[in-house]
Amino acid sequence: MNNLKKGILFATLFSSLFFIGCSNDDDDDDLIGNWIKKSAFDGPARSSATSFVIGDYAYVATGYTGDVYLKDLWAYNSTGDYWEQKADFTGIGRSSASSFTLSDKGYVGLGYDGTNKLKDFYQYDPTSNSWTQKADFAGTGRYAAVGFQAGEKAYFGTGYDGNYLKDFYQYNDQTNTWTLVNGFSGNKRRNATAFVIANKVYLGTGINNGVYQEDFWEFDPATDVWTRKRDIDKDTDDDYTYNDEYAIVRSNASSFTMNGLGYIVGGENVKTTWEYNPSTDLWVERTPMEGASRTDAVGFAINNRGFYMLGRVGSTYFDDAWEFKPLDEQSDDDN
Repeated sequence: MNNLKKGILFATLFSSLFFIGCSNDDDDDDLIGNWIKKSAFDGPARSSATSFVIGDYAYVATGYTGDVYLKDLWAYNSTGDYWEQKADFTGIGRSSASSFTLSDKGYVGLGYDGTNKLKDFYQYDPTSNSWTQKADFAGTGRYAAVGFQAGEKAYFGTGYDGNYLKDFYQYNDQTNTWTLVNGFSGNKRRNATAFVIANKVYLGTGINNGVYQEDFWEFDPATDVWTRKRDIDKDTDDDYTYNDEYAIVRSNASSFTMNGLGYIVGGENVKTTWEYNPSTDLWVERTPMEGASRTDAVGFAINNRGFYMLGRVGSTYFDDAWEFKPLDEQSDDDN
């Protein structure tokens, strides 16, 4: 091959590689959504905390620092972007607890104290800034379960008690009782995540015996019926048309809801953000979380504003807080 042909071939290969590299960068730039750093959490950095939202405030409780199982409670003022410490949780310090809001009160239970898998359960009244112990959870003591409230009904379910679990129990705050709810056909799991849209619950992700779970479910508390939606992996046998780019499966993720759409962010070894539209049952990737990659973080929404904070990577624990703006272009100038 003469030198001219060699030069043309080299130029062609170089141009192709350059184009591919630029295309990948462009793909990242094309993702919509912007993460904005907010007021750092005032308490100790931690992972595996739990949270509930009442009015304009989010309440973050318990968690693990790497040395201590915590029992403090902090309220985030979303309009003023500041934190206030509230009355300590009156149960034992713990990580991986579950929570929900019901009738303008917060509820926290379950979790792990370093030795025991727990089933005790407590109510927080923001008006009196006080905790009251309630009836123990009716299932087995466990941690890494999901908690949610929809349609004026509240539930704990899934998790790990030495075995992976798939049972769900409903809590009645008027009678202070738990009732087993039948009918969940999904796989057993721990460290799943759930979000609520229009009084329906959407549950997915999590892990079972080292395998990330691919099934995704909708629960209607008005009928007590679970309905399987499209899987969230990219290897579904029956239909490749909708999910070729999916990379949603994970554990220890966080989630929140804004403007009728659900968001899953972060988790073990990932920092990507995915947006779910219940009307189409489809997911779209959004801008990855702009802080450090992390697991066991906290996610919640206040008045259609989504927040993500705390967590850990390895033995490094975080106290930073972020807000996600799904319609904005990504910018580095606000962090």
